[in-house]
Amino acid sequence: MRRLAPLLLPLLLGGCLLYRSSAGVETSGQLLIRTAEGDATLSVEIADTLDERTKGLMDRGSLAPDAGMVFLWREPTDTTFGMQDTFIPLSIAFWDEDDRIVGILDMQPCEAALCPSYASPVPSAGAVEVNQGWFAEHGVEVGDRVELTTAGA
Repeated sequence: MRRLAPLLLPLLLGGCLLYRSSAGVETSGQLLIRTAEGDATLSVEIADTLDERTKGLMDRGSLAPDAGMVFLWREPTDTTFGMQDTFIPLSIAFWDEDDRIVGILDMQPCEAALCPSYASPVPSAGAVEVNQGWFAEHGVEVGDRVELTTAGA
């Protein structure tokens, strides 16, 4: 079964191939989340190559407190996320084409051959992974709006 894991991960993350940027876009930026409690800001890495999207936050021992990784698609998608070889408990927020958060999930580390997959409740235009609990600590809820600014923009 463990031999199947490398084959399953690209299938689970297949929708990530629909990244909406073009070549040359910076790979870092800031994600501002407008909440009822005020604005919350993350410094983010933007997974903008197939390798980066497939790897995500795998094999990392930690993630800075106000940091995350953003995934974007050209059009709304039903992409799922897996936690194969991810050691950090994460939370993920999905947003729609109107930049409104449509789902927030907690995801658990997984080193098994087959790990659970996590998906938005509706097709999403983007997602951000953060340390588990970050959204709750900052009052982020479904319906809040996101604004992504890339470095150099």
